[in-house]
Amino acid sequence: MSSDRGLHASAGQKVSADAYDRYLGRWSRLFVPSLLAAAEVRAGERVLDVATGTGEAALLTVPEVGRTGMVVGTEISTAMLEAARARLSDSFQAVTSDGQLLAFRDASFDAVICQLGLMFFPEPIRGLAEFRRVLRDEGHAAVCVISTPDKAPMWSPLADALGRVLPDQQEEFRLGFGLSDGIRLEQMFVAAGFRDVRVTPETRHGTVASFDEYWAAVEAGTGQMPLAYLTLSEAQRLAVREEVRTRLLLYVSEGRLEMSVEMLIAVGRA
Repeated sequence: MSSDRGLHASAGQKVSADAYDRYLGRWSRLFVPSLLAAAEVRAGERVLDVATGTGEAALLTVPEVGRTGMVVGTEISTAMLEAARARLSDSFQAVTSDGQLLAFRDASFDAVICQLGLMFFPEPIRGLAEFRRVLRDEGHAAVCVISTPDKAPMWSPLADALGRVLPDQQEEFRLGFGLSDGIRLEQMFVAAGFRDVRVTPETRHGTVASFDEYWAAVEAGTGQMPLAYLTLSEAQRLAVREEVRTRLLLYVSEGRLEMSVEMLIAVGRA
């Protein structure tokens, strides 16, 4: 990510890839195949994964490019990058870099992907312009962003509840939904110099064994909102938990949480 907005790790602290997976990865990975297909990732290519996080998208990209290819993951958070490096193979190269000022030469990649990162950029168009700059001619850049809050129940109730307790951070908690307007997202790609731009909404379904399991991922404290939650008093935490639990009753079936999430896959050609 391109600033501390939306960072999922505390400074100086290691990131638990397992906790991050339970909070975000279990949902984000459902969309990675569509992201790679949009970017037209092929064997032997050099692929840049911007805002790689713990390497969720990179993990599925490495087999696609094979031994003759290379996946480079960038992050501004060194803790996140270390977590990604620990779980990936020799075909993955980790580079600390700001997504709005990429540390690579022009036309040095065959494809650029960005999974759930662009909405946290202070200037998304500037980031997209950098994606365009480092792409070879005819290469594709593809991003995945969260749709509107009502279509992401695993995060929006928590954002609402935390925003009421921490009103000065309310805007930060809504960043994840900041690029949910597909028309605006398409216009950003065009403004950054891309051609043949298309934005496609996609929906995936997932199950969590219980609310307690869902909440354990929040209490693990890996992720923007879980980190904020841990700063609250015990009484505030109980209030936030109860508000979220009540909101999620709509999705309970035989004790399980059955939820769907919509994301937008946007792609453009250099």
